[in-house]
Amino acid sequence: MKKPFLTVYLTPELLDRLVAQAKRRGVPKSTVAEAAIASFLTPDAAQQQEAALGRRLDRLNRHADRLERDLEIAVEMLALFARTWMAATPSLPDAAQAAARARGRDRYERFVENLGRRLASGRSFTRELAFELEAAARDAPADSFDKEDEGKAPAGPGP
Repeated sequence: MKKPFLTVYLTPELLDRLVAQAKRRGVPKSTVAEAAIASFLTPDAAQQQEAALGRRLDRLNRHADRLERDLEIAVEMLALFARTWMAATPSLPDAAQAAARARGRDRYERFVENLGRRLASGRSFTRELAFELEAAARDAPADSFDKEDEGKAPAGPGP
């Protein structure tokens, strides 16, 4: 196969280096020039590694951004729940405070134990919720969720 012809202009110093390299290897100057051009145009291992690292860093940045967004949503949700709970829950009379504190301590201890069991088992409320929502969406007609809410006032804060 005949290769296309290319004319290039080189500085005298570069031409001397090209001629010396061709003589040292015992090959034509065009072979050395072709190899040099191919090497220049082909990314080396370091460039490929740098590109892969850049792609990995981009992926990690996107993941960190999603985590930051999810955490912000969770914090806002918790703050909104706490504000709504405090606004809707009446204060207890002084006589009932001690019993309520004791009950609260017991409930908190059970909560922490339950949380520890869930974390140890690898169960996740968000995954369970996602599965439940997917199942509900599969089982319900496409427009049933919209029809259930038509004409209803938004629900007030719960206990």
